[in-house]
Amino acid sequence: MKNVKKWLVIGTISLSTLAFAACSNNKSSESQSKPISMPTTYSATGKATKTGNDSTLNAAEVVDAPFTGITLAVLQDNVEDSDVYSPGGGDQLFKSNKDFKIVKGGLANLKLDRSNNTATITIRKNAKWSNGSPVIAKDVEYAYEIIGNQNTGAEQYSSDMATIKGMAAYHTGKAKQISGITYPDGQNGKQVVIHYTHLSPAMQYAGNSFLWGTVVPYQHIKNVKISKLSSSPAVRKHPIFVGPYKLQNQVQGESTAWVPNKYYWGPQPKIKHVNIQVVSSSNAAAAFKAKKFDFALGGLPASQYKSVKNIKGYTLAGAPGLSYGYFGFNVGHFDTKTNKNVMDKHSKMGNKNLRKAMLYAVDLDKVNKKLLSGVQWRPNTLIPPIFKKYHDNKAAGFPYDMAKAKKLLKDAGYKKKGKWYVQPNGKKLTIHFGAMQGSAASNEISRYEVQQWRKLGLNVQMTNGRPLEINSFYSILGKPKQKQIDVFVGGWQLTYEPTPTQFYGEDATYNMGHFVTKKNTKLLNSLNSNKAWNQKYRIKQFKKWQVYMNKEAAYAPQSTLLSFTPVNHRLKNFKQAAYNNYLFPTFWDQLELTSKTPK
Repeated sequence: MKNVKKWLVIGTISLSTLAFAACSNNKSSESQSKPISMPTTYSATGKATKTGNDSTLNAAEVVDAPFTGITLAVLQDNVEDSDVYSPGGGDQLFKSNKDFKIVKGGLANLKLDRSNNTATITIRKNAKWSNGSPVIAKDVEYAYEIIGNQNTGAEQYSSDMATIKGMAAYHTGKAKQISGITYPDGQNGKQVVIHYTHLSPAMQYAGNSFLWGTVVPYQHIKNVKISKLSSSPAVRKHPIFVGPYKLQNQVQGESTAWVPNKYYWGPQPKIKHVNIQVVSSSNAAAAFKAKKFDFALGGLPASQYKSVKNIKGYTLAGAPGLSYGYFGFNVGHFDTKTNKNVMDKHSKMGNKNLRKAMLYAVDLDKVNKKLLSGVQWRPNTLIPPIFKKYHDNKAAGFPYDMAKAKKLLKDAGYKKKGKWYVQPNGKKLTIHFGAMQGSAASNEISRYEVQQWRKLGLNVQMTNGRPLEINSFYSILGKPKQKQIDVFVGGWQLTYEPTPTQFYGEDATYNMGHFVTKKNTKLLNSLNSNKAWNQKYRIKQFKKWQVYMNKEAAYAPQSTLLSFTPVNHRLKNFKQAAYNNYLFPTFWDQLELTSKTPK
């Protein structure tokens, strides 16, 4: 499972209600909101029928831009591509249990050997791609070559991957192969052994950043340069898969259509046709009311909860998600020579009192409680509460406190010159805010945040004067050095293991605010050190890291929400888990239909 980006849409909010939220008192009178409860599963009454299963299951992908169209999991950097190609199995290697721990029974099994610092991956004998070719050891190894290549389109490399022997040398171009990955029975065999400098406790869980969890079709893509893979026909137009379905056809950026994959190693899926269609967040509720969809991959915007909760023929299913929105501040750049993030000593947003002041100036609790019915709430740290063991539930986070925000600025030496604060050195201070374009609702929320910051006395302006299209937004933030965005709101869809090194590490490409300190690196490294095999120590270090990140406020939590969807009453065996369980083949091969058309 991969780390992927997704904007968290908070839904339709009118100008008048935003004005109400903006006119709140200097201190929030609202307590931190909590999610509403909702069943996580739905299964239609009655038996599945042949006419039902021979028909078409229709799933919605709710997003306000076309999906990119990258089918290969190792290259995907947004959850929309993962969603629309998920019937193909997500290239998943491993099976995991309810606690996200890797267990036997997937496309491959995993054995960790701490005494020898090795991870052995054994592919099942009947594993095949949807074109009939066998899944081989090279298919496992080549994913690591793609991740570590200097010219790759993948964004998964971090210091965690460098614990594989020979990976750092390969990544810097000093070696042509990764010496620490071997094949006991050859490249065409069924086993791979990965040699590490040390094993980490995170490696026991799906989605960890040390052991890559997906496979790639080496024979299918071997003649394409790694730098060209993302745009190649083998990936974009003629992909192959290992899951229960194979791609029948697609309309680029709009829809995908699927039929059963006869070479799938698991039980054949029961439904004969699956269509996934993009629908905008503003049209999603109406589409369900018109019975165009059976459910939504990734759920619906929070604001549409009231509009869909009582639709005839549907039942809501949902669970607190692994995703969260966050505020990020640009405090540095990415050094392309060293492949590391660097903090700039005199960056505009380098003063943590300025960053904290901006966070305290926005009343997220009131917006969530009054307008979003408990479907979205303000998180208090960068580790979502779904990770109960590691989440610090005692942290306050950044509740609304305008008086505190003003004092923080004053204490840091910021003074007003006319309407706006200037920098402590007396120079003009203009802050550029990068917000992603979404529904009318999300755009209004972005304007509200600007309004509150200007109310505080900071001259904050939207980059280019308006919310940015999602691809343009990440194109700017993805530059090694940029001055177009000083503060931004982004979103992460997490994996099932909470180690945050890939987001906030020194060499993480996802660290788009470029926050780097020795203490942050030390704390991140401690989460998966040899000491961290002691669960009590690991929990303590996770909580220390959360306290430290709130103290520094270079990144801060903005929102998290309930992942929910209406489920049509003809669908059996549906489960909406906290994670994107539809990325696993067992989700798709268990679904059944009781009728030909939605009820």
